[in-house]
Amino acid sequence: MTGVFNGNTPLQITVNPDKRFKSLPPAEILPRNTTLGGYIFVCNNDTMQEDLKRQLFGLPQRYRDSVRTIQPGLPLFLYNYTTHQLHGIYEAASFGGSNIDPTAWEDKKCRGESRFPAQVRIRVRKQCKPLEEDSFRPILHHYDGPKFRLQLSIPEAVELLDLFMENELP
Repeated sequence: MTGVFNGNTPLQITVNPDKRFKSLPPAEILPRNTTLGGYIFVCNNDTMQEDLKRQLFGLPQRYRDSVRTIQPGLPLFLYNYTTHQLHGIYEAASFGGSNIDPTAWEDKKCRGESRFPAQVRIRVRKQCKPLEEDSFRPILHHYDGPKFRLQLSIPEAVELLDLFMENELP
């Protein structure tokens, strides 16, 4: 798109019609030079079973670069926003990537495309009872009211791991 600035100078304006590739704002990512200690993925009652059955966690496209920082062995957690519970303890069984399984959470409007293409394979590290929201929320970095950052620093991940270990299933 070309516009005119100041009456006589042409100004080139680029408009990206595909907003799915937008990246995360600074409030949603760890500060620069902070080591990634863990990651929280998000689901609801409808997607949770597919996550666990496929042993795959996914997030929308805007998390692509963030999820790509995940390496095998990183602690992962699954937040169910329907029940307000945090499930764990999982770990990355692959590097984070894009469309590891494009058939997972298929977009009904775009066959063969996932609604959550920022993906990582997972495995259960330890089976624990889910944590209720008021027990884990104080540990997390919050922005924009109730929203919390999905990337965890090492101290945040360690605190969550400790909380889960207190709730370990026999």
